Amino acid sequence: MQHGPVVRRRKLGAELRSLRTRVGLTSGEAAGLVGWHQSKVSRIETGASGVKPADVRLLLDAYGVQDPDLRELLVVLAGSEESGRHHWWHAYRGVLPPTYRDFISLESQATAMRTLETSVIPGLLQTREYARAVTRAAVEGQDDQRLDALVEVRLARQDVLHGRPPLELNAVLDEAVLRREVGGPGVMARQLARLAEAARLPQVRLQVLPFSAGAHVGVTGPFVIFSFSRTSDLDVVVLDHLTSSLYLERKEDLTAYSEAFNTLRRHALSPEDSLDRIAGIAGISDGSYGA
Repeated sequence: MQHGPVVRRRKLGAELRSLRTRVGLTSGEAAGLVGWHQSKVSRIETGASGVKPADVRLLLDAYGVQDPDLRELLVVLAGSEESGRHHWWHAYRGVLPPTYRDFISLESQATAMRTLETSVIPGLLQTREYARAVTRAAVEGQDDQRLDALVEVRLARQDVLHGRPPLELNAVLDEAVLRREVGGPGVMARQLARLAEAARLPQVRLQVLPFSAGAHVGVTGPFVIFSFSRTSDLDVVVLDHLTSSLYLERKEDLTAYSEAFNTLRRHALSPEDSLDRIAGIAGISDGSYGA
C-alpha cells in the first residue's frame, strides 16, 4: 500500500516504460533523443524520482504519442501545477491536503468510478447543505472561511459528471447512508430528492445495499476504484482514513476490490428498486429516518 504521490510516480513511470518499449527504444536511446543521461530515464520509469510535466511531454514527443487525452492524463499524473480546466483545484492549495489534491486529480481524469459508501452520500452527489454538514462534522474546529472553501471544492468536483464525456459513476450505498440524518430532516429530505434525481442520469448507476443483505464484504469500509479508458494499468483503488488516504495499485488488489464490488452489486437492490427505496425513505413525513 502506498500514498498517492508514490503511486502516481510508479504508475506514470510504468506507462512511460510501456510506451518506450512499444516503439522499440532502449532507455539509453530514449535518453539520447531528449538529451538526458540514461539514469534519469531509469529513475523516472521506476518511480524513484519525480518528473516535471515538461519532461513528460519531451518523452511523449520522442515516443510519438499523439493521443491528447493520454498525454493530458500522464501530465496530470506528473503533478502538473499548470492552470487549466482540469487543474482548478490548485487555487485551493492552502486548504486542501496533498492526498485530497491527488484524489481530485485522478477523479478529474478517470473515465469511470466505482464506489462503495457505508456512511455518507458520495461527494459527487451531495447538495450544498449536506456537504456543509458532513464537512463540518468531519473537520471539526474549522473557521467558516475554510469550511466554505472545502464545500466549494466538493461542489466543483461534481462537474466531472457533466463533462464531455462525463465520468461514469457506479455507486453502491449501504442503506444506512440513506437513513443517517445529516444536517436535520429538511437537509436530508432535499438530499434524498437530489440523489433520486442524479440516479436517473444515464452516466450514473446507483444501487442500495439493504439492511436485509446482512453482513457483506463491504463491512470493512468504503472504497473507490478509478478506471481509465486509455490504459487499465493506471487503474487504482483508494481507501480513505481519518487523516490520510491509501492507494492500492497492485493487480491483485485491483482484482480483489473489483470482485468485491461485483459481489456487492449482486446483493444490492436493482437500480429501479433502489429508486423506490430512496423514495420510500424520503416519504417519511415525521423525519424519523432511522425508524
